[in-house]
Amino acid sequence: MKNLILYILCSLFSLSVSAEGDVQALKAKADKAYSFERYEEAIPIYKEIIQDGESADVYYNLGNCYYRLDDIAQSILWYERAYLLNPGDADLRVNLQLARSKTVDKIVPEEELLFVRWYHSLLNMMSVNAWIWTGIIFFVVMQVCLLLYFFGQRMVVRKSGFYCAIVLFVFVVMSNVFAIQQRGRQQNRDGAVVIESSVAVKSTPADAGTDLFLLHSGTSMKIIDQSMQDWYQIRLSDGKEGWISAKAIEVI
Repeated sequence: MKNLILYILCSLFSLSVSAEGDVQALKAKADKAYSFERYEEAIPIYKEIIQDGESADVYYNLGNCYYRLDDIAQSILWYERAYLLNPGDADLRVNLQLARSKTVDKIVPEEELLFVRWYHSLLNMMSVNAWIWTGIIFFVVMQVCLLLYFFGQRMVVRKSGFYCAIVLFVFVVMSNVFAIQQRGRQQNRDGAVVIESSVAVKSTPADAGTDLFLLHSGTSMKIIDQSMQDWYQIRLSDGKEGWISAKAIEVI
């Protein structure tokens, strides 16, 4: 029985190593095609890679490929997906803004309160995993400070340990909150990008509805109602709302 269990474990490990090797080989092949500017060849290989799991780097490379091919809508879509996983990547943010600047619709976002804008900037400094590891590090250092507080020989050491532990506790809580919020955004995806050249946003979820405004390819939005089968209720960053055909957009 023990030999059977050992055999199964070894087999699973071998399969895992083999799968990882296959992914690395595909990644190298796609990267080579990208480096030689064969973007149409690299795209399907990158898409094959993400069938085994999400990757911010692969999403980013896909965005770059589509951008080089002047497919702005698809480049924004893949940049947005990469940003969802790794919002702290400065190069990604620059490329996403550059792609957005080439869209037809110039939407001015609603003004946010200074505190809200600061909070979102702090939240997007790092990815989920980075916030988790940051929280772990703060927690470990907090434990060291507590040890200084309980076992320090001098009063100044004990006071320093106590106050530092309080500050670090706040950082631990903040890191966990940010990680939870980042994870929630990844699981409950409500962002979308227009992939058709143009589409009318309706007052009701029907073709006969009144046209409210027109959107063009590459425009990003938030889905606020997915209860209808062929229609999504959306909201733009400037506050405009309406219904749009599900075929005209792709969820981030």
